[in-house]
Amino acid sequence: MSAAEVQIVDSNGVCLHVRVAGPTDGPLVLLLHGFPEGSYGWRHQIPYLAAAGYRVWAPDQRGYGASDKPERIAAFGLDELADDVAGLIDAAGRRQAVVVGHDWGGVVAWHLARRSPQRVSKLVVLNVPHPSVMREHLRTSLAQFRRSLYVLAFQVPRLPERALGRDDGHALARALVASSRPGTFSETDLAEYRRSWAAPNALRAMLDWYRAALRHPPARGRGARITVPTLLIWGAQDRFLGSEMAQPSIELCDDGRLVVIDDATHWLQHEEPDRVNALIDGFVSTSA
Repeated sequence: MSAAEVQIVDSNGVCLHVRVAGPTDGPLVLLLHGFPEGSYGWRHQIPYLAAAGYRVWAPDQRGYGASDKPERIAAFGLDELADDVAGLIDAAGRRQAVVVGHDWGGVVAWHLARRSPQRVSKLVVLNVPHPSVMREHLRTSLAQFRRSLYVLAFQVPRLPERALGRDDGHALARALVASSRPGTFSETDLAEYRRSWAAPNALRAMLDWYRAALRHPPARGRGARITVPTLLIWGAQDRFLGSEMAQPSIELCDDGRLVVIDDATHWLQHEEPDRVNALIDGFVSTSA
C-alpha cells in the first residue's frame, strides 16, 4: 500500500477518497470493495497491479472511510453507486475501465456492466452472483434465504448501528474472523477497519446500502445478459453466498469464465492474494 497515493475525487455529486497507484498511462483498473471493508480491503492487489503496469484506482465508496456519507437512504441505491463509478472513470480521463468488485462492490460492478457496458472494458467479480441469479435463489432456495436473513435485520433503524459499533466494532471484527480462514485478518488489519467504522455516520451509511437495496431498487427492464468479457472468481467455502449461484451467473455472460477456489471463503482476495492477483492480471492482459 506504500506505493499508493490518496486523492479526493469529485464524482456524481460526492467526494470520494481514492487510493491511486501505477503508471498514469497504464490501463485503468477500478477496485470496488464490499461490506465492511473500504479500499484497504485491496491492500494485496493495489501494489501488485500497479507493478504490473496498471493505473489502479481503489475508492472508498460513498458511505465508507473518508468519502462522503449522504443522509438519505435513497442516495445509496444501485443507480447512484454505479454513477459514482462512471464518474471516477471520467475523472481519470478515460472512456472505460476494467472494473473489479468484491461483495457489494461486485454488485455495483455487475450493475454497471449491465447498464452501461460501454464504460467497462472487462469485468472481474469476486464471490457475488449476477443480480438476477441472486433474486431467483432468494425466492427459491431456503438455504440462501437463511444465509441472507441478516439483510432483513439491517433494515431496522439505528439498532444495527449500535450493535455493530459497540465495544470498538467487536461484532464486525468477530464476523470477519469467524467467516474467514484462520489468520486471514491480522490485528493491524482489524485496527484499520475499526478506525474506519468509528468515523461519524460511517456505520449508518454502510448499512444504508442494504436499506436502499430493498427500498430503492434499480429500475427493471434492462437486459440481464452481460456483454463485456467477464471473470467470476468464487471461494467455495463462502458462508454468505452459496456456490451453486456461480455457474448460473457465468451463463448469463456472453464471454464468461468461472474459476472456483475450493478452500477459499468469501474473503478470497485476502486468503489467496497471489492466485487472485495472477487471475486478474492474466484475464485483463489477454486480448478479448
